[in-house]
Amino acid sequence: MAEKKRQDIEQKYTWKLEDIYPDNAGWEADFAALEARIPSLEALKETITSSAETLAEGLKSIYSASHQIEKLYVYARMRRDENNASSVYQGLFSRAQGLSVRLSAALSFVDPLLLSLEEGVLRRYMDTCPALNEYRFMLENLLRTKKHVLDEKSERLLSMTGDFAEGAQDIFTMLNNADLRFNSVEHEGKEYPLSHASYIELMQNPDRELRKKVYFQFYREFSEHINTIAATYATSVKKDIFYSRVRGYGSALEQALFSDNVPRSVYTGLIDAVHRNLPTMYRYVELRSSMLHINDIEMYDIYAPLVSEMKQQYTYEQAQEMVLAGLSTLGADYTDMLKEAFFSRWIDVYETPGKTSGAYSWGVYGTHPYVLLNHRGDLDSVFTIAHELGHAMHSYYSDAAQPYATAGYAIFLAEIASTVNEILLTKHLLRTIQDIKLKKYVLNHYIDQFRATVLRQTMFAEFEMLTHDMAAGGEPLTVEALSQAYGKLNKLYYGSTMGADETIHLEWARIPHFYNAFYVYKYATGFSCASAIVRHLEEDPQMKDKYRALLSAGGSNYPLEILDLAGIRVEDAVEVCMQEFAKALEEFQALS
Repeated sequence: MAEKKRQDIEQKYTWKLEDIYPDNAGWEADFAALEARIPSLEALKETITSSAETLAEGLKSIYSASHQIEKLYVYARMRRDENNASSVYQGLFSRAQGLSVRLSAALSFVDPLLLSLEEGVLRRYMDTCPALNEYRFMLENLLRTKKHVLDEKSERLLSMTGDFAEGAQDIFTMLNNADLRFNSVEHEGKEYPLSHASYIELMQNPDRELRKKVYFQFYREFSEHINTIAATYATSVKKDIFYSRVRGYGSALEQALFSDNVPRSVYTGLIDAVHRNLPTMYRYVELRSSMLHINDIEMYDIYAPLVSEMKQQYTYEQAQEMVLAGLSTLGADYTDMLKEAFFSRWIDVYETPGKTSGAYSWGVYGTHPYVLLNHRGDLDSVFTIAHELGHAMHSYYSDAAQPYATAGYAIFLAEIASTVNEILLTKHLLRTIQDIKLKKYVLNHYIDQFRATVLRQTMFAEFEMLTHDMAAGGEPLTVEALSQAYGKLNKLYYGSTMGADETIHLEWARIPHFYNAFYVYKYATGFSCASAIVRHLEEDPQMKDKYRALLSAGGSNYPLEILDLAGIRVEDAVEVCMQEFAKALEEFQALS
């Protein structure tokens, strides 16, 4: 479909952004109106805290402006995503970005001003003014942060560090994306260009000798810059520790968990639960060794496919039917909304020149969610539809149940609904597929998700905790110290069957997520919680309603409290997830 121009695509396969703005003139009118409102929003600084009523009115105006800029931004960006070469929508998007920055600056007084109120005064406002109810969670959360907010002079001084606070991440980004040169790998008379983008694809090549060459050449480039990378990462860790100490947190990990109100025990509990279940991971490595007929399995064999690529193609209409059947467990109201998404043009389906690559779900409060696809017709594309519609339905139920102030859900919860959909589709396919090879392909896809999303991300999370503890305790984060710590973890997580090649000890040097500390654990907890939700959907007739309550909660509470609506505890969910991993391995072995 890539050769087709956008105007050649049938309308039913394109999203209807007119549901946000009927035309660009509507966008321009809203832009002018919001721009004109900025002086009055700035003036709220003089009156907003004088009474409960003025606070309610002020917050209403502020959230209205926030909604308006979001609408302008989303429309312009999604129009640009249709064709990134469009100068019209490049311009609209740039203007939306600029107005967003001006609005943020105009409203920068809000949190400091609210925090300057005595807690008793703010609580009295909340208790006596019903109009503040929809802002209560935001205000309560703001009060929770108060003990970590410094005096005005200190905050001003700390804000001045912002220009260089992300310096380590910026340096790594430039080194990683601009300066590293991987060149090409020569194999059997053929040149294979090597880059970040091609690395995993080449590591999935059935030719083991090619994989080996790619692996060593890839890491050789990192090893030649390893002292610079170590110094850069150490600086990033020191920055995390500095901010946590200045703001009075017990550790950098505590600060990172604070915004979601997640206790340290959830983070360490994830690691402990995975450790208890590492024998399943070792069985996975042994299975991979056996299936690939490799006695001396090495880390460059970890991506090699256990089942050759399937050539099945599915029309978009066939994919729709597969997704609807797979997600029928969630009830008629859920599948009815999926049909609405399919047939009311929520989705932009096919690749066209200039269109943004990949897939996402997005939108703005007050209209339905949207999904961008680049549908290729293979099985992975079918899973992508289920995944992105999980995000879309989460947003749909949240927006329908919550006011704008609490509609947005936390990143901690964001991948749960999408993963629930993928797992449900997987289980449906495994029940209904007759072709043994295709069933093995689906199982292989499923098994690799456990390895990559739960085990691997938990290992990353443990490495981050270790390095921050090392630095906080005064231990220098040298190349040797970092590589030794990572090597021990890799050995622990992959077991004695995996070869002892030390090249993998450098893997820490290529992970961009490490510059956004203590983030990756959410991938593991999200997949685990999704596994537990699917298990409960299979066993508990009431789970559909509980899950709907989770989807409808938006950001009205902290993530763990929202998970509790569905009866999900992270610690238990990880155990369920590991049980599912073991079960999937057994099913795969039974077919082999």
